Amino acid sequence: MEAKDYFQPGMKEEISLQVEEQHTAAHVGSGSMRVLATPVMIGFMEQAARDLMAKHLPEGLSSVGVHVDVRHLAPTPLGGTVRVACEVVSVDGAGVQFAVRAWDSVEKIGEGQHQRFVIDEARFLKRVNAKSAGMQA
Repeated sequence: MEAKDYFQPGMKEEISLQVEEQHTAAHVGSGSMRVLATPVMIGFMEQAARDLMAKHLPEGLSSVGVHVDVRHLAPTPLGGTVRVACEVVSVDGAGVQFAVRAWDSVEKIGEGQHQRFVIDEARFLKRVNAKSAGMQA
């Protein structure tokens, strides 16, 4: 399975989310402030890329994140709205490389790269189940 069968550079996706208590650094333990947590911002970036891929993959195929390289540039307070955009920048084998960016209503708050791989769900779950069985032994 080749990702180029489904994706090409320039494809884009955008999502918007409001920063709630469960998204704050104080809540997730990555800091003490009630501002958007870096790991949550990264999760939003992954979600945008995952959403884009899910729209274009046939049943039985999915994607998993394999690499993230992101800078968190500015804080967003509790209650703020965050807009996250991703764009396919390259496709190689099963891999899709994204540029990811995030803004609040004032400024850019994050930017970086994210890579996902196209997977066969049944094959992936077979590996997970075998690993799980080995861990219980």
